[in-house]
Amino acid sequence: MVARAKSPVASALGIALRNFGLESSKVLKIGFLAPLTGPLKSWAAPGLNGSTIWIDRINAAGGVKVGSRRYMLELVQYDTMYQPELALKGARKLILEDGVKLILMIGGNDFTPEVRSLVSQHRMLVATLLPSDLSPDAPTLVAPSEVHPIYNVTGVDWLRRNKPHLKTAAMCAQRDMLGLPSIATYRAAFEAAGMELIAERLFEPETSDFGPIVDELMAGSPDILCWDTAYEPFVHALTIEAYKRGFKGQLLSCTCDNYAELIRRTSPEFMEGFVFQFPDFDDPRLNDPQINFAEPNAFYEEFCRRFPGTWSAVSWEYASTLELWKSAVQRARTFEPFSVLALMKVGGVGQHAFGEAMWWGKDLFGIDNALVGDWPVVTIVDGRARIQEFGSITQWWSEHKPVLLKHMRALDLMWDQREHLAASS
Repeated sequence: MVARAKSPVASALGIALRNFGLESSKVLKIGFLAPLTGPLKSWAAPGLNGSTIWIDRINAAGGVKVGSRRYMLELVQYDTMYQPELALKGARKLILEDGVKLILMIGGNDFTPEVRSLVSQHRMLVATLLPSDLSPDAPTLVAPSEVHPIYNVTGVDWLRRNKPHLKTAAMCAQRDMLGLPSIATYRAAFEAAGMELIAERLFEPETSDFGPIVDELMAGSPDILCWDTAYEPFVHALTIEAYKRGFKGQLLSCTCDNYAELIRRTSPEFMEGFVFQFPDFDDPRLNDPQINFAEPNAFYEEFCRRFPGTWSAVSWEYASTLELWKSAVQRARTFEPFSVLALMKVGGVGQHAFGEAMWWGKDLFGIDNALVGDWPVVTIVDGRARIQEFGSITQWWSEHKPVLLKHMRALDLMWDQREHLAASS
């Protein structure tokens, strides 16, 4: 049989199909560099699971259209165990071997000077959950979903207005780059609220016995016990020790992951009113008109079905970052970092999960690479985490900027102090 030559119409149609991106898809890789084992697992593994849900949805719909070409997404993970040498090894692998175009990180102790240098050298777009990582020497590092620890001021401010009888607080945190910036922020928030911080304790991340710490914090009979941004195992241990000692006051923490287990191990009455900053995504308030996270209740339902018992503060955050990134990639018609970053920040505003927000941070981080707006204040009500309000971070900052800057500088946490320390070491 003689093969027929392709007709001009068929050839033209083939060209048209290719031009419209209907040819076979290519693969676009995204890196996930975070501690997937160890005490920080609850702030990494659930985020990986949430990212997996998001990527599965995108790929099921045909992938991401970039210009005239369509890409399927692949998530490449690397477990840092929250060890700096592994974070650097993982960053090298993701950038140089895997060819990822975006890296998702917790940051903090993982975002070492060596990782910062590597990221800057290769102009890699990196999203951190810790804006305290930001500085002008890493222009492609952004904090587009979480603004830790600045949002913690909203919980303290809510207590000031709704429970004015609370006048004193005692606080503890682990000594690392999650705990220290949060200590500075809570110090500022308590001062701005007119609350006296009567006890403060920094402990090493290797600590296992929390009874003496709680004894020390409770010695002055504080109205508030604050767990700062302690890891999930620490929050649980501290809360249980406070329960054993009959604490009757207000509990406050950045996170309260797996609070159902804490209720089981203490009591519903003890946990009632616990204030923290992260909602479950079945919360009715996440259907408010300003919310930019697509179908949060359905996302929560799918997450709990596929990954039962693992929902945490970060389950939605990496997915939210990915949605912002995808939108910018499609508008930029490229996935090259500087072009994508320019489209993410165009106009100085962005669609944060909890509402429209502004790219902000120059006074605090040296660069406007944090997407900051409103943040939920959450309390435990009848055994469920429920949003009480969306507090304005930028309004608090406009009123109390000098207080926060003072406490950040006291702990050598400002970006220019970090630069000086790095230069002198």
